[in-house]
Amino acid sequence: MILQIIDICYLIAVVLFIVGIKMMSHPDSARKGNSIALSGMILAILASFLTPGLDNLVLILIAMALGTIGGIYSAKTVQMTAMPQLVSFFNGMGGAAAALIGLVEYGDLPVDDIGKGAVLMSSLVIGSVSFSGSLVAMGKLQGVLKDIRINKMLGFAVLGIAIALAAYILASAAPQPTLIYVLVVLSLIYGLMFVYPIGGADMPVVISLLNSLTGVTAATTGLLYDNKVMLMGGILVGSAGILLTLLMAKAMNRSVSNILFTSFGGGSGAAAAGQDGDQVAKEINSYDSSILLAYAKRVVIVPGYGLAVAQAQHAVHDLEKILEEKGVEVLYGIHPVAGRMPGHMNVLLAESDVSYDKLIEMDDMNEKLPNTDVVMVIGANDVVNPAANDDPSSPIYGMPILEVNKATNVIVIKRSMSSGYAGIQNALFFDPKTRMLFGDAKKVLNELVGEVKNM
Repeated sequence: MILQIIDICYLIAVVLFIVGIKMMSHPDSARKGNSIALSGMILAILASFLTPGLDNLVLILIAMALGTIGGIYSAKTVQMTAMPQLVSFFNGMGGAAAALIGLVEYGDLPVDDIGKGAVLMSSLVIGSVSFSGSLVAMGKLQGVLKDIRINKMLGFAVLGIAIALAAYILASAAPQPTLIYVLVVLSLIYGLMFVYPIGGADMPVVISLLNSLTGVTAATTGLLYDNKVMLMGGILVGSAGILLTLLMAKAMNRSVSNILFTSFGGGSGAAAAGQDGDQVAKEINSYDSSILLAYAKRVVIVPGYGLAVAQAQHAVHDLEKILEEKGVEVLYGIHPVAGRMPGHMNVLLAESDVSYDKLIEMDDMNEKLPNTDVVMVIGANDVVNPAANDDPSSPIYGMPILEVNKATNVIVIKRSMSSGYAGIQNALFFDPKTRMLFGDAKKVLNELVGEVKNM
């Protein structure tokens, strides 16, 4: 009877996961969807306490309390600019948990149970790769780790040795406690070698992929324990992560293999950066910019990672409100790979209470741009570079972009003329319609708010 109750609770929890994920697909229902998925997880945890023969209850409760306190504190105190790092950290903890479970369970596994042994080895290897890879991603997003070129064949060799070692351990007639730790170390090393060479601009795709790997480890752990909710939850996370990875790669017009195993813009960045020749970018000051904005009918704001770095999300919302008071329509153009994680710009702007209705995805926004008076680009670079459409020799040629050069006027807020992560100069900066407004985004936006107010 108890087992039937547990299974029913698990089934309800999985349904809540599915409904929650579905609701997260739209900004208006995302918060409610998150709550529904959370309720499913709480139900699954409570049902697990009904498992017959459950031991070490006190230790379990202590671990849950510590994890809950740490999780709530991190979520409450983290800056929105550091949210990608927090996501990477949490993702890495999921991989670490799966690897640790594999280590603990290896000693109790019968040597002749090849099926469970294969599942356990998968949890160990994938969990360890996800853990170390996620920590590297977090460090690169934080700016404390730099890109390191690592021979791809060396990485594949380490992975091959790890897989061969796992197969040997499975085939052994006796337990191999020493080799199992060697396997974990090799997997951790491969995780480092896998993520280190990948550029910061590609981190959103890497985070999605690592998230899917953590989902796979949850599924394999569910198989190991015959736990249906872990199995189904892991499958949901793994499949959603893979789909998101593919969608983001498509948005960059690149294959997943190209992102993971090729340095973006490698080798062509320096040459491409010099192609602007004697072109001169035209500057504009805050006062003249405020005139363009205040007398426009429609203004489109294109946020990028520079907005997050400057922590200017509240300032841009203040400017939006001032312009709307003067009868200007203000919208936000969102590129799917802007920022450092999937949905980074959406989350950042939501923090400053920007209405979800104003966040327009790339394809829909491109239809509106020809009828837009002013586009203000804040901290975005490659995702608005017209070379993606016009220059077949460009490393970003074919990548879908926000076609801001079709608007009547373009104002680009940047600290300098530096190139984006693709390593090439932005042709938009030299477009006759474009004016460069140099400075810190937060400071410049606050100046614009003051100027527009006085008009």
